[in-house]
Amino acid sequence: MIVPDISQNAVAVADHYDELDPIYRRVWGDHVHHGLWATGRETPAEAVEALVDLVGDRLRFMPGEVCIDIGCGYGSTARQLAATRKVRVTGFTISAEQADYAAAHPVPDVDIHLRDWLVNGLPDSSANAAWAIESSEHMVDKPRFFAEAHRVLSPGGRFVVCAWLAETDAGGWKARHLLEPICREGRLPSMGTREEYEAMALAAGFEIVGYEDVSRRVARTWTLCARRLVKALLVDRETRRLALGARNRIFVLSIPRLILAYRTGAMRYGIFTLSKARENGAPREPGISMHQEPASEG
Repeated sequence: MIVPDISQNAVAVADHYDELDPIYRRVWGDHVHHGLWATGRETPAEAVEALVDLVGDRLRFMPGEVCIDIGCGYGSTARQLAATRKVRVTGFTISAEQADYAAAHPVPDVDIHLRDWLVNGLPDSSANAAWAIESSEHMVDKPRFFAEAHRVLSPGGRFVVCAWLAETDAGGWKARHLLEPICREGRLPSMGTREEYEAMALAAGFEIVGYEDVSRRVARTWTLCARRLVKALLVDRETRRLALGARNRIFVLSIPRLILAYRTGAMRYGIFTLSKARENGAPREPGISMHQEPASEG
């Protein structure tokens, strides 16, 4: 597990997203996560929605199911899946700015809460499916992150986690100059490996249905973000003010680190599909095939 040399907590994470809210919405848009490219010809908006669609496919929704979006950001993923998959979604964010934005863009069957997932207060076995797109990285207690998902899901429930992951056995300059600073600058209390995530999921009681490494298909996100940020710095006074004077301005330095981390294989992007056992012990439906990309991005 990569741990930053300056401890991070939920308060620091919330402050990061609240203070940098204008930059996030200008550079990343309403979806604060990677895009997923299949052909390379997709627009950034199409790529971002493609990642959401992949998560929806892995969760195998039935219309009307009750779902949880853990670390929902501005609620865009919840809105997309509620509309396209006909499900009901409860989302959790610790950013007041994100919660306010979501409240200003209400849609049927989506309810966003300003609350830490680790103290979510939901009843046991109250949801059919859950997902966490790039939010587990911000969890101070990752085993509890998985344990709460297992508790809240009903028997047979599905859980998809899209996560920034450290290369297995990453050390030396990769850990020192890429992964540790990315954690510190991005307010990540830790960054785990695939093996560590799978161990935590199993310890919480989940079955691992599948794992996909899609690093090559998401990596261009950061090149696009770098271009958008440079353009915003040139034309937008508020972006320049935050980039130069905000408490969390150091995150700007992480963008070139992230580009290099993907290119060297120091960082991976993994999608875990998990399931909670049924009470009657009935076998699950066949899962997705395992897929692992080569360790290097070339």
